[in-house]
Amino acid sequence: MKNLAGAACMRPVSAMLRAWLELARISNLPTVWTNVTAGWLLAGGDLKDPLLVWLLLAGSLLYTGGMILNDAADARFDAEHRKERPIPGGRVRLMTAWMVGLGMLVAGWLLAVFAGDASQVITAALVACILFYDLYHKPWSGAIWVMGMCRALLFLMAASAAELWSFYMEPALVLGAYVVGLTLVARQEARGGAVPLPSRCLAMVLLWIPALMPLADAMNLALKRGAILGDFGQLAPLILTGLFGLWLLYAMRVMKRGGPAIGQAVGLLLAGIPLVDALAVSRVSLPAAFGFAVLPPLLRLWQRRVAAT
Repeated sequence: MKNLAGAACMRPVSAMLRAWLELARISNLPTVWTNVTAGWLLAGGDLKDPLLVWLLLAGSLLYTGGMILNDAADARFDAEHRKERPIPGGRVRLMTAWMVGLGMLVAGWLLAVFAGDASQVITAALVACILFYDLYHKPWSGAIWVMGMCRALLFLMAASAAELWSFYMEPALVLGAYVVGLTLVARQEARGGAVPLPSRCLAMVLLWIPALMPLADAMNLALKRGAILGDFGQLAPLILTGLFGLWLLYAMRVMKRGGPAIGQAVGLLLAGIPLVDALAVSRVSLPAAFGFAVLPPLLRLWQRRVAAT
């Protein structure tokens, strides 16, 4: 009898935990970790520095809080169009979601600034962008650019805790561009494919931007040295670019099926964010870059347990 009673108690706890994991879209959290780590490494940070741990925790709180507030702000829309979500489904109270989400944003800012030594201004700008996107992404189509700014500022937040962060704006902007393209594809899913052709073309251009830098670098080296095939350190970015290209082509192929397949493509593109970080980090740490590169298939498996969108 005790075992049966214990199992009965565990079921509500498990259901509550799953509701919060769905609300936080927890399967995307590792992409935040690669963003933070990439920004830190590119700005001259050391993987062994304890500041990185605080920055990872802060980034996790800011992301999770933002995702929870996203659903809280969309509660009325979801009650009509996405009744399976935790808030309209009655698994999480709306007021509780607001309180937890805002509390996480405050805690994330405090940890980033006072424990992680990140810039107060950049971290505050990140929090402001998160709140702005959550509140206005439905009524304002231009909010896609704010979403890109969120990821770029997350990158810069981590970089600002190191000494050389001002020299690495370019990778942050590349990451932001990819996320804007991804968000445009997500809009296509939300609107049943009814997105103007220019917006779809813009999405494709933005999604391919991360591949341009390593290709340009490789061409410059080839012109200077005649060949790069004998130097793995120079060849590695091309390998990573190939992996990124294959992943992106697969996502685009899935997207062309239309309907529910667009959602699957969005999941693939979200799982591909570590590849964007891998391309950036390959300049300073090949082990970290290839470590990031193995994550996308693992994230796709996790997305089967907890939806990414």
